[in-house]
Amino acid sequence: MMKIEDLDLDDNSNIDRTVEIKNDYGKQQMIVRNVDAKRVLVGAGARILFYPTLLYNVCRNKIQSEFRWWDQVDQFILLGAVPFPKDVPRLKELDVGGVITLNEPYETLVPTSLYRAYGIDNLVIPTRDYLFAPSFVDIDRAVNFIHRNATRGKTTYVHCKAGRGRSTTIVLCYLVEYKNMTPVSALEYVRSRRPRVLLAPSQWKAVQEYKHWRSVSKTPASASSGDVVLITKADLEGYHSPSSKGKELAIVPRVARTSPMIAKLSCLFASLKASSISSPVSLKLTETPAC
Repeated sequence: MMKIEDLDLDDNSNIDRTVEIKNDYGKQQMIVRNVDAKRVLVGAGARILFYPTLLYNVCRNKIQSEFRWWDQVDQFILLGAVPFPKDVPRLKELDVGGVITLNEPYETLVPTSLYRAYGIDNLVIPTRDYLFAPSFVDIDRAVNFIHRNATRGKTTYVHCKAGRGRSTTIVLCYLVEYKNMTPVSALEYVRSRRPRVLLAPSQWKAVQEYKHWRSVSKTPASASSGDVVLITKADLEGYHSPSSKGKELAIVPRVARTSPMIAKLSCLFASLKASSISSPVSLKLTETPAC
């Protein structure tokens, strides 16, 4: 027999909680981080409910013709529930070249080796059921996986347990990225093909924010201000000599716009011109007074 007691008296604590586990062998204390409490509880519930809900889905699939195990939602995308080993030959007949598995290990019924035996690639992205979405990095991997298969004329089967939430998140992100749909229009489209899709708030948020994340992640971190400036040693020396009259800094604008760099170079040019009228000086770029 096992009993768990919460030893923390402060209900407002949002960092760690200490629980005491009592069993036949004595007591043991364990610290549980609040940040993981939701994930742990949902994970435990998902494990308990996996086989009962799987059986429920199988029964509905047998008695209701509209309750299909998978649906074709795009020319090269099948969206559906967790496949059984007996489904792999059928997927091959449907020209499926890749399978995206969003199940955790305990809810995965087909090993990758079986897919490979039929010449099918398998991308595994374990994602907790019910309330959680894949990370943006994993979503991006899945979206690119679908796109690569599509460019080869191959279909991708995207599945979770029931083909409602986790797998739908991936398909919607693909439609947003490669079919130029808005999140809302993509969801309406998929629902017209598979009416029982249902997203958790975190999954819908991931769909809405994926496009922005992708655009930001593809932007080089060291983006310039848009100006290319050519400065030689001769540009910084010899303004006092007669042969240097009319010498100017060479500025090649990449984009026709005013920028801080242009303002600084104007300042530098003015200071160099001023020095040529008075006594000779040796200037370095780093010694130029700030404007």
